[in-house]
Amino acid sequence: MKNSQFKILGIAIIMIFFSASTSVFAQKGNGWGQNSNYGRNFNANEINTVTGTVTAVERILPNKNMSYGLHLKVKTNTETVSVHLGPTWFLDNQEIQFSKGDQVNVTGSRIIFEDAPAIIAIEVVKDEHILYLRDKNGYPVWSGWRKGMTKRGVN
Repeated sequence: MKNSQFKILGIAIIMIFFSASTSVFAQKGNGWGQNSNYGRNFNANEINTVTGTVTAVERILPNKNMSYGLHLKVKTNTETVSVHLGPTWFLDNQEIQFSKGDQVNVTGSRIIFEDAPAIIAIEVVKDEHILYLRDKNGYPVWSGWRKGMTKRGVN
């Protein structure tokens, strides 16, 4: 009788572990992939570069089905634009961090997000550091290595 109770307990523990880990992994990648509703906003035909000053660093929820993301408000000579970097769980673990007042050079896909100009960033240059976020087709570096990607995460 005790052996069967241990087997049931063991199976229950394994099921709880896999259920919890699946939930965590699903939450981390939730909505930030190239083929997600959000990721499909990326337009490879609308790539440009802006230079400006960070006026705000924001953690926002682009939509209810996504994990939190990091956005920069960047003031250029002609506009203030929201720069969408990526999920906070990825960005919080990078060497480069952003603060109000930083001078940045952002390359990415121009979009309209919530009726305002925005850029989904491919890369951000701050001082001599470069943060690579996506390839030229919008494939995020946090989605893992794929054929053709270099160490820097770009083709």
